[in-house]
This record gives sequence, C-alpha cells and structure tokens, in this order.
Amino acid sequence: MSRNPRRLSGLCFLLLLTLVCFTPVVASAQTIARCGEGWLEKIDGYYVLHLKGTHYEMGYQQGALLKEDVRKNMYNLLNEKGDMTLIDLGPVKLKPRQAIETVVQIQKPYTPQKYVDEMRGLAAGAEIAYEDVRATNFIPEMFHCSGFSIANSATKDGTLYHGRVLDYACDWGLQDHAVLVVAEPKGGIPFVNVSYAGFIGSVTGMNMQSVSIGEMGGRGLGHWSGVPMAFLVREVLETAKDLDEAIAVFRDNYRTCEY
Repeated sequence: MSRNPRRLSGLCFLLLLTLVCFTPVVASAQTIARCGEGWLEKIDGYYVLHLKGTHYEMGYQQGALLKEDVRKNMYNLLNEKGDMTLIDLGPVKLKPRQAIETVVQIQKPYTPQKYVDEMRGLAAGAEIAYEDVRATNFIPEMFHCSGFSIANSATKDGTLYHGRVLDYACDWGLQDHAVLVVAEPKGGIPFVNVSYAGFIGSVTGMNMQSVSIGEMGGRGLGHWSGVPMAFLVREVLETAKDLDEAIAVFRDNYRTCEY
C-alpha cells in the first residue's frame, strides 16, 4: 500500500501538536535545605518556604533557611534606606528606624506573645539582633497598599477574583527577597503567605479554609494604639474558618490606622 508523504507529515505534526498541548507542565522543584520540620525549595526559580511547628520553631526555621536573604533584606531596610530617608510626624522629623521604634513601643501591649516568640525564633535562626527583626516586622504600620475583588457580573463567568498590589518602592529591594510561605502552625489552620524574607506577618494570604485576605491601606497615620495590622491579617489566616470569623478578628481587637 502506498503512503502519501504529505499526509504522513501532517499526521506527525498533528500528533506532535497534541502532545505539546495536552502534556502536563511539570514545575521544576529543587529542595535546597531543611531545618527541623521546615524546608526550603525552589520551584521554577522562586523560593517556597515550608514552615511547621510552634511559632518559635517556625520563626527559627525561616531565619535558618533564609539566613542570607534575611540579613541582606534587613540591612537594606534598616541601614541603607533607613539612613537616607526622613519621615515627617507632624512637626518632628525622624529617621525611619526612630519612627518605627516609636510605633513598637506604642503597640507593645497589644502585640500577641506568639508573634513575639516567632520573631525571637527568626532572630535566633538568622543569628541577628531581635530588635532588628522586630523593627522590620513593624514597617507595614507606616506604609499601606491597594487591592481589589471582583465577582458576579463584573467577571466573564461570575468567578470571584481577589488581588492585591504591594505598593512599596522598588528600590527597597523586597522583590529580590520574595518568598511564598506555606505554614502549618501548631494548633492553627495551615495557610500560604505571599511574603519576603524576614517578615512573619502577612499582607497577602489564603488559608486551607479558602479564606483569602489582603491589606488595603487607609488613612489614620499615627493611630497606632492597637494590634499591628500585619499580625491581625496573620491571625485571620491562622484562625478564621469563614468570612464571619475573619471579620470578627478585626472587629474584636484594637485596630490601627483605620483598619
């Protein structure tokens, strides 16, 4: 039986196209290091940090597994940028580190102990000063971001979409230390946190109960007598099983900056 070369070539091309279109895309994952029950991996070039245990243990795991990134990120934020830029608080001009330390002292009575423990663990794991870790984690009290959610008739198929924008300056370099955290806190709800090295709070995340949350900045600069915003967002991820419970976290706590 004779074969038509053109037809055979066409069938081969169709088969190749089918294989390309329907073959699952497998992400390239590489485990980099482990610490306790935590580990760090790279997936398609991006850091994914897995944390598990008590808050101190999760902090220690992050500090140990991201040690160099934590150190570089904090040095840039607290020293290079902290020395160059002044922040105006009414008639008083302060360097960022001085302003942040003022916020820290105001919010000290409202800061949950478990997050203090986690910051101490991070400092121990990264072998840096606890005060530096604490200052870096309170930066979100000074700066706010934007976000959106759309659903129903606003989307083509009625799907709910939730997005958030980190409106910090690119020259802060946070994008150079970006990390996706997959956390399993002891006694809490597992969650993912879109973050950067050295930060234990959250401004963008979603938990295993499908509760997603993102910070969207308001006004109220100077209204700091309350639980740090990033820790309230983190509390939602760890404890809220539905929208009502998420709202209750903010409703039932002292809030800051009009959150």
